[in-house]
Amino acid sequence: MNNFDFYKDVVEKHLMDYIPTVNSNARSLYESMKYSLLSGGKRLRPVLLLASCDFAGGDIYEALPYACAIEYVHTYSLIHDDLPAMDNDDLRRGQPTNHKVFGDAIAILAGDGLLNTAHEVMLRDLTYFFDQPKKLKRHIRAALMISKNAGVDGMIAGQIGDIENQYKECSAELLSFIDSNKTGALLSASIAAGLSIGDASKEMVNDFRQYSECIGRAFQISDDILDVVGDEATVGKKTGKDQELGKCNYVSVLGMEKAQAELQSLTDSALKAIEKYGDKGAFFKELALKLERRNA
Repeated sequence: MNNFDFYKDVVEKHLMDYIPTVNSNARSLYESMKYSLLSGGKRLRPVLLLASCDFAGGDIYEALPYACAIEYVHTYSLIHDDLPAMDNDDLRRGQPTNHKVFGDAIAILAGDGLLNTAHEVMLRDLTYFFDQPKKLKRHIRAALMISKNAGVDGMIAGQIGDIENQYKECSAELLSFIDSNKTGALLSASIAAGLSIGDASKEMVNDFRQYSECIGRAFQISDDILDVVGDEATVGKKTGKDQELGKCNYVSVLGMEKAQAELQSLTDSALKAIEKYGDKGAFFKELALKLERRNA
């Protein structure tokens, strides 16, 4: 099992490999996609996908197209989130947001382009395994998990809940729905897709389903806490946006102390879910603790 930086480096080296050549008449589309894709970031989702495949005994380079695809999906969602019609953000990862550089229309199309490319990459990969039905089935399952969790029964559903409940009283139940989908769904898909490609056992899949659900919510709680107490220069975007937009936020609903306690509880539950794997699960244990303590 390799470390976070190893998986991240693999992703970074190949992230542009699957972006198709764009006609010179649409050059601004390519530049806009590239701008956001290469603007930095934790690469958490593709790292989780590669690490999960590796953990299950698979080949990370076989999973690489899916790792890049899920980062394309994530980047598209950030471009659209930042638009004036949604969160109206000027900064992302310490740089001007896509629409501030290229304009709203090009930013929308760049997001569309990244999402479409993600599906194109996964579908093309499937064509390589027509003569290997067992492997093809595992890859189809991975592609379906990514598509489903990014869609109307996952990330998009969470985004709708986030937008429609601005400036409204927010229950803990509603908050859990929003965050489990808007943030947690794609994190869960990363792990599930990696395990599928790696041919994980049903027991391992179930254990890591619990783990991923816990770290997905924990990640969002830490994000909510950082929005209140984080340093803007370190976080890389304007803080205090949730309060400004009247959004459902763990801190505003539970209070800072209870939000921090819930973060710790979810981290503990994540660790317990994979406790049986001992030292073999060290990467995932360290990651859960790192997410709990993150400052950006």
